[in-house]
Amino acid sequence: MQFINIGFGNVVNSDKVYSIVSPDAAPVKRLIQQAKDQGATCGRKTKAGLVLDNQTIVLSSLLPETIAARMNQ
Repeated sequence: MQFINIGFGNVVNSDKVYSIVSPDAAPVKRLIQQAKDQGATCGRKTKAGLVLDNQTIVLSSLLPETIAARMNQ
């Protein structure tokens, strides 16, 4: 089991990450908006969403490229 830092002291199990998505596409925008409505961002700008294997979305203020590079280390 390996954990990756997704910003501001938060970590995610890299084995559970299904995809890393940019918040620009319409379907992803809807998922992110639902999470924001529940207070998921704490006022930070969302730059990436991580879709986990249990269909949970985790929001991150890091760029998708940064998270992908951390996963590939």
